[in-house]
Order: sequence, then structure tokens, then C-alpha cells
Amino acid sequence: MKRTKTPPPRPDAPLLEFDGLHITLPVKGEHRTVIHRVDLTVPAGSAVGLVGESGSGKSLTARSVLRLLPPGARVGGEVRFEGVSVTAMDPAALRTLRSREVAMIFQDPRAHINPLRTIGDFLTEGLITTRGERRGAAEARATDLLREVGIADAPRRLRQRPAELSGGLLQRVMIAAALITEPRLLLADEPTTALDVTTQAEVMAVIDEARDRRGLAMLFITHDLALAAAVCDSIAVMYAGSVVEQVPASRLHDGSRHPYTRALLASRPDPGAGAQPLRAIGGRPLSAFEAGPGCAFAPRCPAAQDLCTAQRPLPEPTGDGAEDGHGASPGDGHGHGHGRTAACHFPRPVTDGAPGTDRRVRRG
Repeated sequence: MKRTKTPPPRPDAPLLEFDGLHITLPVKGEHRTVIHRVDLTVPAGSAVGLVGESGSGKSLTARSVLRLLPPGARVGGEVRFEGVSVTAMDPAALRTLRSREVAMIFQDPRAHINPLRTIGDFLTEGLITTRGERRGAAEARATDLLREVGIADAPRRLRQRPAELSGGLLQRVMIAAALITEPRLLLADEPTTALDVTTQAEVMAVIDEARDRRGLAMLFITHDLALAAAVCDSIAVMYAGSVVEQVPASRLHDGSRHPYTRALLASRPDPGAGAQPLRAIGGRPLSAFEAGPGCAFAPRCPAAQDLCTAQRPLPEPTGDGAEDGHGASPGDGHGHGHGRTAACHFPRPVTDGAPGTDRRVRRG
């Protein structure tokens, strides 16, 4: 059967777009839903934060951009890069996407760098094999990038192996590896989770400076709401395999409409509160395949009504016109407009304590 040639990019299309993304995985002889629905846009040059509890589907959403999904995965809906369907890309177009357009920074660098090869081999392999660069030129480029991401004595580092570098240095190497092919989109999958607080700040500063210098877009996955708000233009909140809310980063704390987002914000520790009890969200997180026909958050939401358990809400614009992204919004951060949506039957502005936080947990 003749394969259809991948169409050219559309210049008027968003850089990255998820349109009703749905993913199932084979589990014990049956396919289970792990991503129920993701509708999300990442404009060129912007940074979108993807936040939520573990198991909500953040990493699978990011991996779908490069078709790095587990064996047997079935994908519905669309993931488009410049208007071109990633799912329908032929092998040549997919190789180009992976080697030139999109780069991924993983959470654990030691799991993604061959421990038997040098840092120089790791950084230059793509340039040599996919772009045909000479080794000397590739090593010079790698050396420059190591210096750019704050690694001193770069020529010596190229000859070292991963076991000789700290976690913070290895994450900087991962950033250099992502930047070396000059991509236009970074997929950053919790790149600072395994690092101490000081190193986290340094690594995020490196990523942010690289984005500003190159005009890169970024999909940033994290559990840290404060960090996402600091480095991103907009925030997308995931729960049980769906994006339940999108909000401009500058309005996250005072403009969130979904009960789950407000509960997440209320459950964060407050450094200025002393020995106050922490708020916790009652119940337990659900996987996408466990969710019933209604809102997946309804079992944990004290404000849930009969409609919430009977009918799943779809993302709808919320707020008051242009400021909330339904019109010509001035945007945030890098100057991009971002809409505000919530998948909730009864979205409300935050006027008091967030719902879903009635159970308290004492700190040990």
C-alpha cells in the first residue's frame, strides 16, 4: 500500500495543538483509557505549563508529540505540529520532527544517557548521524553549548562518562543535548524533580535563558504550581487524563475557576503560616479508565451536584471577555495571548477557601 506523503506545514497554524487527544493502552487483554481528552495549544515562542497529580497523564501527553508511546497504544483525536498531524506523519517526516523541530528534556538524565559512552558521544551523535556534520565541528558545537548552559571546563566534560557527573551537571547536559539541534519546541518533563532546590533554580534559569535567546516554545510538565506560574505564560491543569482548566499564569492564584485547581492551590504549604495544618484534597486521585460518565473530580468535590456525576463537562471559555482570552488578550510573559477555559458545570471565581480541602493533615 502506497503511503500518503506528509503535507507541508501550514504557516497560519499554531506551533503545537492537541485536539481531542485520546489514548488507550493494553492492560490484561483489554484497552484502558489513560488519556480521555486533551485540548491544548502551544503558540510559537510561548511556554505552557502542564500540572496535576501523578498519574493524570501529563507525561503521556508530552510523549505523544514525538510518538514515544508504549507498545500497543491506540491514539484518537489529533496532535498537530504546524497544522500537520503527527499521527499521520510518514517515517521521514517523523525523523525530521524528532531530530530538528522538537526536543525533549527528561526527568531522570541517568536513565536516558548511555552510561558506557562519553558525554561528547552523547551530544554529537545526532549532529553526525542525522546532519552529516564532521566530528570536529560537532564537538566544537557541543563544547559551546556546555559553556552556554553553565558547565565549566567543557572540553574535559566531553571526555567524561555520566557516572563522573553530578545530577545537576547531567541535567545541564540534557538541556545542551536538547538545544544542539536548534529545535523550535522543548518538551520539558519535570526536568528539576530529582534536584535540590538551589540546583533546580539554576537549571530553570538555564532553560529560561535559552528560550529567550532562541525564541523557543515549551511544554513544561511539573508538580510545582509556583514554578509553573513563574516560568510559563499559561497553565493547563490535568486530572484523570483530561485538561480541566487553562488559565493565564499571572491569574492562576486569583482567577482559577475549576474546583480542582483551587484545591491544589489551597493544599500548598505556606512558608509564612508557621505550624499550621496542611490542607489535603479528600478522597484519592482517579485514573482516566476509572472515571465514570460524569466529571472525574466529582467524587472529591463537595460542591458536586447531580449533573456533575451524570454528564462529563467539556472545556468552555470562562471569565469576562478579552481579558480571559476569548478576545484579543494582551497575554502574559512573552507576550502571547492565552485563553481561559474550565471543564466544569459550575465554574466560579475564587472568593473563599477552595472546595475539596475539608480534610486536614498535620505535619510531622
